[in-house]
Amino acid sequence: MPSATLLGQALISGVLAGGLYGLLAMGLSLSWGLLRLVNLSHFALAFLAAYIVYELGTSYHVEPWWSAAMVVPLMFVIGAGQHWLFDRFKVNELASLLITFSFAVIVEVGIQLYWTADFRRYETEYATRSIKAGPFYIPVMELILCIVAGIIAWGTWLWLRRTYVGKALRAAAEDPEIAAAYGVDHKKLAYLLSGIGAAYAGVAGTFIALIATLAPAQIWAYLGVVFAVVIIGRLGNPLGALIAGMLIGASESIAMAVLSPAWAPVVSFSVLIVILLWDPDWL
Repeated sequence: MPSATLLGQALISGVLAGGLYGLLAMGLSLSWGLLRLVNLSHFALAFLAAYIVYELGTSYHVEPWWSAAMVVPLMFVIGAGQHWLFDRFKVNELASLLITFSFAVIVEVGIQLYWTADFRRYETEYATRSIKAGPFYIPVMELILCIVAGIIAWGTWLWLRRTYVGKALRAAAEDPEIAAAYGVDHKKLAYLLSGIGAAYAGVAGTFIALIATLAPAQIWAYLGVVFAVVIIGRLGNPLGALIAGMLIGASESIAMAVLSPAWAPVVSFSVLIVILLWDPDWL
């Protein structure tokens, strides 16, 4: 049985890792919950953003934060462009899953053609920094990721509930015809939301470039667990996505410390099954 210190460190690492799960899940949660579009390409966009940040940093020596300032607006434009295709061809929920899966495959192939399938690591001075808190070590970059994810989740939650645009999006998701009767232009708002979701993928990609080793096939490594995060956190709920991500991250990390790394996906999906069977009111 691992020591209390080891378990505590595993819990901290898991919660911080869950911040990335939550950040990746936010865009998918918003598009699925409010637009009824299952956009699997968010994972591919996140990794495309990560590779662009890597390229800018290693080849042109651009600081990560300046890279993010370029990559995030680019992802917004791509997200809005994707929605133009969805709207132009009247794509429904099921078709969106298949189309965006295909788009993700195309992006993966494009990454392999340009950057190859080799593992790549963006070495920065930030990657190895940590804060010592008693017997525990807190990685600085992962901590910043969680803070950023928390700000984005809280800000988006407030935006959806306190602003006219947010309320209009929620109303249109519930009943588009009634919302349109009250003057809500759901089509224009959908472009905005699609762009925002893709921009969140860009933010996640920036952090992936800074904390992870990159490989094109890793696009699919997050697919199952982030789907679980979206469902547990409830569709269209950014705060729920972040909390669920931290829950799954902590569960996986504890399982790896107590049992073995092979148990991590078993634990995450077991949590999903238990919650679905429990069927709480907030789900």
